[in-house]
Amino acid sequence: MNPDIDAVSIAVPSGMHADFAVKAMKAGKNVLIEKPIDITVEAALRIEETRKETGMKAGVVHQNRYNPDMFPMRDAVISGKIGKVLFGDFAVKWHRTQEYYDNGGWRGTWAMDGGGSLMNQAVHTVDLMQWLMNSEVESVTSQMAVYNHKIETEDFTASLIRFKSGAVATFISTTCAYPGICTDIKIYGTNGSMEADQDKLKLWKFADAPEDEEAEMLEKYAGNGSAAALDPTLCIGHNYVVEDMINAVLEDRDPSIVPMEAIKSVRIVNAVYESAKTGKTVYFE
Repeated sequence: MNPDIDAVSIAVPSGMHADFAVKAMKAGKNVLIEKPIDITVEAALRIEETRKETGMKAGVVHQNRYNPDMFPMRDAVISGKIGKVLFGDFAVKWHRTQEYYDNGGWRGTWAMDGGGSLMNQAVHTVDLMQWLMNSEVESVTSQMAVYNHKIETEDFTASLIRFKSGAVATFISTTCAYPGICTDIKIYGTNGSMEADQDKLKLWKFADAPEDEEAEMLEKYAGNGSAAALDPTLCIGHNYVVEDMINAVLEDRDPSIVPMEAIKSVRIVNAVYESAKTGKTVYFE
């Protein structure tokens, strides 16, 4: 055990995250865990229990929360600018080759990957969905399929997600959309509408907004780091997550995304799989 090491990055296959995070924290090391925190809620709770027992810091990498366009979108919901959130539309239309799944032997397996297109690729957008919609999930109704890969898990899911706020959202994930199309993040409320593709803001329309607001927002949040270029103090994506973890250790505070926050996306993903396998709607407590 090297006393010079303060924090460890956990970047092993997803189904091993809890095992390695727990060992590291018990060895006196803070941990920054790649997404997903683990592939089951039970495993993720082991991380939270060990964090409490040891007093170590545990952060989770959901870096897409810190894409520049996510800040104004989140603020529009929290501040009430968008009005009452009515519905959302989220879709991860990506592409992966068979070689991608064959490499390493763990991708596309239930035991180590915990799923396919949803758990691996789209879990970031699941996290964004529950964070941006700003409400706990009430129920999930889903279907899944293997369309174009030789894998144990799925390469396509389609879900209807109801929130306790009364809002609903559709969610699609796939690794069959050649050559890799987009990541749709769309939210509609009684007072406005917002749409983005990953880090690029594409629609910003609000009732009674200044005439030039939409054009200014679309120019500023045009993607590819444009907002950061205009504001050099803006630290985004992985840079933010890593710097935040370092500062959490130095300042003796929690990282921005803690285990109990990261567990939310894992719970939703597992509910999608349960609904698709059973043909029934899964209700949250």
